[in-house]
Amino acid sequence: MNNYYELQIKINPEIEDIVSEFCFENLPCEGVLLAEEAYKDLELISTTEGTLKVFLTEEPQNLPMLLQKERELLKLRGLTDEELGSWDFVISNKPNEDWSKKWKEKWSVTKVSDKITVVPDWIEYEGDEVIIKLEPGCAFGTGTHQTTQLCMKAIEKYMPKDARVADIGMGSGILAICAKKFGAIYAYGCDNDETVIDVAKENAFKNNAECTFELNTADKIAEKFDFVLANILHNVLAEIMGDLKNIMNNGAIMVLSGILDEKKPVVLDAIKKQNLELVEESHQDQWVALIVRKVD
Repeated sequence: MNNYYELQIKINPEIEDIVSEFCFENLPCEGVLLAEEAYKDLELISTTEGTLKVFLTEEPQNLPMLLQKERELLKLRGLTDEELGSWDFVISNKPNEDWSKKWKEKWSVTKVSDKITVVPDWIEYEGDEVIIKLEPGCAFGTGTHQTTQLCMKAIEKYMPKDARVADIGMGSGILAICAKKFGAIYAYGCDNDETVIDVAKENAFKNNAECTFELNTADKIAEKFDFVLANILHNVLAEIMGDLKNIMNNGAIMVLSGILDEKKPVVLDAIKKQNLELVEESHQDQWVALIVRKVD
């Protein structure tokens, strides 16, 4: 086997999924490690939290420019330098080893709630709860991030049986798959990134969950839904709130996630402008999901 390249990027751990998605889409990336921890006598003695380790098949051309461009794009979307981290990086050539499997070592079964478990598809697992099998890292939505977990818990709590469900910006398709497993009669997902469509379809197939996934955006959807999920950056949620409302049936519930606590007012203002009723704020660490209802 040829040598591989290991890229280490200093980031804010809160956006590790966003940066991982960028690496898979724009670099010759085969896997990532979000954090490695070392323990002695049951005590944590070191951690790489804040450093994203990326495994590459070759050294990318113009890497500094690519990283700088993506970081600036995220700043334009409303993230601050503090929220992004420095993005300082080092890249090194590593000797032969089975690096294509090495990144999998840090992934394990994720218990989202008593009724929902996300399992990497190379791990054997059995249980009575809703089990979602995924290959983490292939697209945004691995089940480990707080924003995704908030959405899955909201599905468990608020989604009506036999609901027609839409997942806007579906990434890996995990939320549509979760909704289907909780009894949705129809699960639709769309994304503006064409590279994730086949990934989501493959994940649905693995989970025996019949979902419809396509390249699309909320403003072009003609259907109406009983339950809508949107796990997107806060400023994008604010921009498309009217489009999201337009695809909701009267009385429909919508889950808005991907929101840092400090950015919540931006989304709440958009909710108020669209006359949506706030049902609940759901928190996990520094992240919040807003559950709203269409009342008019």
